Amino acid sequence: MSIILEAVRAGVKCARGATVIEFAMVAPVLLLLLMGLFDIAHTVYVKSELTGLVQKAARDSTLQDQSTLAGQTALDADVINQVKVLAPGAQVTAVRRFYRNYTDATARVPENWGDTDHDGRCDNNESYTDLNGNGVWDADGGDGGSTSQTPGGGAQDRTIYTVKVSYPRLFPLWKFIGMTSKATLVATTILSNQPYADQSSYSSNPTTLHCA
Repeated sequence: MSIILEAVRAGVKCARGATVIEFAMVAPVLLLLLMGLFDIAHTVYVKSELTGLVQKAARDSTLQDQSTLAGQTALDADVINQVKVLAPGAQVTAVRRFYRNYTDATARVPENWGDTDHDGRCDNNESYTDLNGNGVWDADGGDGGSTSQTPGGGAQDRTIYTVKVSYPRLFPLWKFIGMTSKATLVATTILSNQPYADQSSYSSNPTTLHCA
């Protein structure tokens, strides 16, 4: 009987030893999977929250007091602060582009120009039609609102508001699967400026200018 008991005890010890070895082999893989799932879940969460923040900011930017450069700066600062709560250490940039209508905003085609050197850019004194009257050739047909008269775009303009966020990943999983150390997310929305006045930046007879 004692021989049988000793054999059972030895078998139990072997089984426990095998379990420890198996766990040691599986644990790293399981840990990597968990880190990957947490990283993906966090990215999805930040993306969802970022989209909501951008949509709210774009709605707020349509208000009259957000048509000024100071108002936009304050609005962007609010978005940046909220994003950094979600993703500490994030780098956030906000860009606005203004268009006369939704068709132009979705198409984003360049202003007409004579591409004499066929390089896809307006340069070397090539002529172009300044449709939005901002004095520069726009490759996407939009206006960045750089002029002091219309920093927030004109009345009834369609605003493309884009926020780009880059932040350090939560876990070092990127080292093992060839990813970058930072996650980059972009959220964009299009809204219309309030009609406080007629659109004045667009002329019915746009001028022809020349690129440098």
